[in-house]
Amino acid sequence: MNGGHEVHELPITELGTLLRAGAVTAIDLAEHTLNRIHAIDGRIDSFILVTAERAMADASRADAELAAGVDRGPLHGIPYALKDIYATAGIRTTCNSRLLLDNIPAEDSEVQTRLARGGGVLVGKLNTAEFALGGGTDLPFPQARNPWNTEHFTGTSSTGSGAAVGAGLVRLAMGSDTGGSIRSPACHCGVVGLKPTYGLVSRRGVYPLSFSLDHCGPITRSVADAAVAMDVVAGHDPGDPSSAAHSVVDHTADLALGVEGVRIGYARDLFADTPGVSPEVVASVDAAAHLLAGLGAVVEEVRLPDFDLFKACGRIIMLAEAFAIHEDTLRSRPLDYGRYTYQRIAAGATLSAADLVQAQRLRRELTVELNNGPLAKYDVLLTTTGLAPAARLDEFPRDWPPPGVSVAVQTAPFNVTGNPALSVPSGFSASGMPMGIQLVGRPFDERTVLRVGAAFESAVGVSHLYPRLDPAEHVT
Repeated sequence: MNGGHEVHELPITELGTLLRAGAVTAIDLAEHTLNRIHAIDGRIDSFILVTAERAMADASRADAELAAGVDRGPLHGIPYALKDIYATAGIRTTCNSRLLLDNIPAEDSEVQTRLARGGGVLVGKLNTAEFALGGGTDLPFPQARNPWNTEHFTGTSSTGSGAAVGAGLVRLAMGSDTGGSIRSPACHCGVVGLKPTYGLVSRRGVYPLSFSLDHCGPITRSVADAAVAMDVVAGHDPGDPSSAAHSVVDHTADLALGVEGVRIGYARDLFADTPGVSPEVVASVDAAAHLLAGLGAVVEEVRLPDFDLFKACGRIIMLAEAFAIHEDTLRSRPLDYGRYTYQRIAAGATLSAADLVQAQRLRRELTVELNNGPLAKYDVLLTTTGLAPAARLDEFPRDWPPPGVSVAVQTAPFNVTGNPALSVPSGFSASGMPMGIQLVGRPFDERTVLRVGAAFESAVGVSHLYPRLDPAEHVT
């Protein structure tokens, strides 16, 4: 369409330029997106629900508004999709659970409100682990599959968000991240995932897993796309008690500045000697550190607090809060949960008030140590997102806790501390599966994280690559 590129291969900003020039319409974009979903999604099961009529209505309105001189901003006329834990007024929101198969919210989540206000075109609701926690094959909708190899996992738990963006069905999908569930599927599906600072993006109307660990954020094709999305969805929401009253910034402003003089702490110890880490992952992140230094950044190794402390702290808080959320239905409708989900959430019943208090105390200590230590000296921290490329689906455990590590990611520390963290593709394993680096910043300094991510993305040169997916045979 433009320089030989298909519509879905163009950045959001470039699509916006074409829309405003009249070279393409929002209806064109919506039809292209719906056609790709129709042709391809039967291979990867990234969507729970395709909202075709809503998409065409949104697109028609976007075109009419642009024709009338009404411009709602960078996402005006752009297709997007939501993880199916985001409430959508009049549209079923299931959390991939039998408990909510008939759930039709009366109101939109705040994120959906902002995306609609920004002129976006909603094309559907995306697959998710049950209640953003449990997996397995006994759920109402089939597991999402990795577009780079459909026998492999997408990462937890924004499974459809990672798969849909990775396959080029949409350039923007909203996910959620309690222990890594934006960054993990982004890494494993070869795309970009941003977990913003805790409280920067409203969680109102998003089904909670853990009140104090949940983050909402974008999974996108590029760092620039993530920055554009943040300009629309970020900002204080008085209706969300956890929302931060922080001034809104232009997240795209520093993307072209490069990394000359930026101080980067390379947290190699967080993963390099961890059991189960892939040598290919270690080599990939080492190469990323070398590349960033070559671009002019000051890169030095730095030690972070013990990963196991972060992991234990986050797990106790998550299980305690998840049990508090689900206690009533665990007692009244236990058989309506998936097996794996039930086992994980029910484990929260074994925790005491003292366990939670001690975990919250440790959380404060770890947060202070991270921000007053390494992040007082360095602008950004570099580490890995995952320990290994995506596992096969048939390796996913039937029961919890699993006998071994099934989805090995190094993301939980920054849910505990609430710092912004970005996963950016770093290349591919010998088996052809994506790998990614993780960049971590100071609270509310998404701009620097995105700046470094954009420089790395441009230099490593893999963001333009798409998996080859033939049309699904069973799609009609």
